[in-house]
Amino acid sequence: MAVTGFCMKCKTAREIANPQPTQLKNGKPATTGTCPVCGTKIFKIGKAA
Repeated sequence: MAVTGFCMKCKTAREIANPQPTQLKNGKPATTGTCPVCGTKIFKIGKAA
């Protein structure tokens, strides 16, 4: 299942390339990766399924 996030440069929802699970300071899960079209960093709060 693909993880999607909103690319601020493209202004559209894109599938996150290279999704990496991370954790916020308060302990909540997050996902970070890059936009496959423009290469901008995408950050999404919530666990990657």
